[in-house]
Amino acid sequence: MRSSGDKDKNRGVSLQLNNLHQRLLHALSLGTRYYDEKTSQWKWQSANIEVQKQVIRSIDVFLDFVSGDARAAHHTVAKDSVADILGALLWILQCKSRPLLCMAANVAVKLVCVLPNSILESYILDLVYVLSSLLSSPFVEVAIPCSTCLNLVISNLNASSAKAVWEVLKQTECVIHILGNIHKFVGDMHARTDISTKLVILKLYTSLALCGSVAKKLIENGEIFLQMVVQSMGKSYPDTVRIEGFRLAQCLLRSQENCLKVMDTCGEALVDAIIFGMEEIEMHSRKFVNKNSSTSVEACRLALVTRWAEEHVSSLDKQISIAREGLRTNHKLWVRGYVWDILGSLAIHSGENFNPCIHGSEIYINLIIICACLTFEDVIKKWCRIYHKEVDDSIQSEPASRAVLMMIYSPCNYISSQARLIFSRTYSADHFRNLVHTLEYTSSLESYGSFDKIQLIINLIGLISFLSLPHHHTLESKYIKKVAFIAKRCLGNDIDISRLSLASHLHATLYENSCCWMDAEDWEGSNILLFYALWGLAEMVHQSASLQNSSHISIVAIEYFGAQLVGKLIEICSNASLGHGLRWYAAHILSHFEFYGFPNELAKRVGICLDEKEYADIQLFLANGNTLSVHGVILAVRCPSLLPPELLLVKEKRIDGQSIREVRLSSHVDYEALVKLLEYVYMGYFRASEEIVKKVKTLAKRCNLQLLLQMLHRQSPKWGASFPSFDLTSSLVSAGSCFWDVILESKLDKLERWTCRICSHSVPHLHVHKVILQSGCDYLQGLFRSGMKESHSQIIKVPISWEATRKLVHWFYSNELPKPPCGCLWDNMDDEQKLFSLESYVELYWLSEFWILEDVQEACWNVIVSCLDNAKQLSIKILKMAGDFSLWKLADVAATHLAPSYSQLRDSCELDDLDDALVHLICSASIQLSQNG
Repeated sequence: MRSSGDKDKNRGVSLQLNNLHQRLLHALSLGTRYYDEKTSQWKWQSANIEVQKQVIRSIDVFLDFVSGDARAAHHTVAKDSVADILGALLWILQCKSRPLLCMAANVAVKLVCVLPNSILESYILDLVYVLSSLLSSPFVEVAIPCSTCLNLVISNLNASSAKAVWEVLKQTECVIHILGNIHKFVGDMHARTDISTKLVILKLYTSLALCGSVAKKLIENGEIFLQMVVQSMGKSYPDTVRIEGFRLAQCLLRSQENCLKVMDTCGEALVDAIIFGMEEIEMHSRKFVNKNSSTSVEACRLALVTRWAEEHVSSLDKQISIAREGLRTNHKLWVRGYVWDILGSLAIHSGENFNPCIHGSEIYINLIIICACLTFEDVIKKWCRIYHKEVDDSIQSEPASRAVLMMIYSPCNYISSQARLIFSRTYSADHFRNLVHTLEYTSSLESYGSFDKIQLIINLIGLISFLSLPHHHTLESKYIKKVAFIAKRCLGNDIDISRLSLASHLHATLYENSCCWMDAEDWEGSNILLFYALWGLAEMVHQSASLQNSSHISIVAIEYFGAQLVGKLIEICSNASLGHGLRWYAAHILSHFEFYGFPNELAKRVGICLDEKEYADIQLFLANGNTLSVHGVILAVRCPSLLPPELLLVKEKRIDGQSIREVRLSSHVDYEALVKLLEYVYMGYFRASEEIVKKVKTLAKRCNLQLLLQMLHRQSPKWGASFPSFDLTSSLVSAGSCFWDVILESKLDKLERWTCRICSHSVPHLHVHKVILQSGCDYLQGLFRSGMKESHSQIIKVPISWEATRKLVHWFYSNELPKPPCGCLWDNMDDEQKLFSLESYVELYWLSEFWILEDVQEACWNVIVSCLDNAKQLSIKILKMAGDFSLWKLADVAATHLAPSYSQLRDSCELDDLDDALVHLICSASIQLSQNG
């Protein structure tokens, strides 16, 4: 039972609360209170500024009392007052008075802080609308509390409300308003000394930088902004500010491009800040630290992001210092994953000739390698047992194993040799037998739990590490099939393991609401098991080939898999959506099957032209009298060294009605080597025996084809290197200018002052090459060969707009269709801009059906449908275009989007401009929708 004292206190709370509520009602009575039937809410209004001030003061006093007593917030009077308070506050926040707005905005912050979210839930959208509109205020004292209040509201949203709130933010152009004042806020950050303001501004920037487009713009703002970010991580600020500074930097540096720009501007200062942040691990080692968000954790996460800035060799010692600080307190379990990842990244990105002895840091590096190898030994002992089911130490098992693997295969001779030496002294034959036995068991499982996934990954990493040691080379052929079997299962989609599912420290709630980050997936790809399997297979085949003849290795693998393996590897290389590391290792393995180069989808169709003399405009003469007909545009982009610098001075000859330039090559050029080199130039790769490869190496070196030379010498891929592309777009400008032989002319658009720098033709057009066009389009190939008037014309008229023509030509030369703006960029475009962007894809969709360009048609379809899903208001315009082009499949999609609004559109006469057939489509879709409920 409650004591009489408690009852008296409750009675006192009720009495005071009632008095304050009456005072509030009296202030509100000076204005007009009314019930809005449309929103089913009480509202209030008054044009008198003095009355508005009195109401704000009454609300402020009321909230002060509620905040001072936990019981008051749940009192019936407090709940009943919410409608009156918000009704008045929403009206006052729309006034023009600067002092009054400042008062109201601060009261709004107090309101959201004091009252439970459940009480405010039905008013959230109205509050967000008003607050986001005020973000454009030129007065910092108004915009700051509004952004603070918005941050509080958004951070407490449930999943059902989040989408509706985001629609309001887009409607009020929240991001645009914030960016409009961005420079002023930066200045304010330096001018103001109060910590609360700095923290609010940093949080504002962090929220903005979750959008990739905004992050890029922020970095473009220059050195002042970046200095502010780095300074906020300094020791002179409290932990709350430093944590937000680290989080902001993580958002800014998520892409490689952004990271390199920041490192170029303030790399040294950034690394210093990371080191100071990591030192907090030691300072807090004896007291409780929030492992999910602390200065040290956020510093570790930022250190992982900076792994991309490998060019900054000057900061290597400082990065070593980061790892050393982490290892100094390695009893901290929650930080181990970060430390091992930093160490592994450092090792795999080190230069070949890096010598720590010169810098006096060899002792530290040796200690780090020893720590890593000893940890890895412990991991192998624990995880290489079939019935081991304890996963409590998994937080460091995969990162530590990965770090040792990266040390062993580091491009740095010192790190690699030391890692292999130390690793060879920490393992035993029993470890190896247990590992192989466990790998055989785990690789044959039909399904995988979280434990099985970690165990399989660690077993595979362990096998690859063990087989790197010299005295295991004789065993490699025996285990090639085991690793290849895992790769086969991954390629068949039997096993798919992402690294994020293994390494809990990589989970960052900060990025959950990010958008507009257009980076490709991780270098390793989404299936980390497939990456390790290909890495291991590449290393084992490579090392076996160095001890035995390569034909033996080919026989072993081909007998086991046949042509299936080679075909799968070529598919991986050709798939531009896969991680670059996967594609590199696939190409590396192919080199051991006598396939050299980089298979590519565009090269697959361009390669057909190699054996065709049609449109060939260069004839290569060898010293032995052999000749080869080639296409100048392809050589100009892919292997310009084969063309003489004075090519334009070479006289042309007419052969079978074609203009041909003769190029005589040096007597040192071997015919067989040249044929294979041209296969690489046209097709991206070639197949040849070791004897011919020796000749190709000489020619490739003279032609300065460094990537091909790397493959011919079977050099291991460099971590982080982009997979070579097959892109001919440079031939649309200077590289292929002397080989243009046809013009693509678009429809006459409303382009003002359109001019061509090449010719005087006034209609929008592009100078292109017949050999490229016909290789990607059967229709154009037939047209050029038809013998009709059009086949001899220098101008091909394309019945689409200039924008659509540019996109089409880009696809011909790169096999990629340019995509429209997306994410926030798309959301902040008006309907006219969105429609203009979409129209070219509708035109291309129509043309691709006529020209039989199935890949272009599919790409256009995906773009149009995706954009309509995010901008249904464009459906009427797109439906009309689809009807004009007789694109009935597209018309059905647009009609489906319009179906829910059919009655409203019909009554408002918005469908009057459409043909009856199109209106009938919408009506039918609406009926179908109602029948389906």
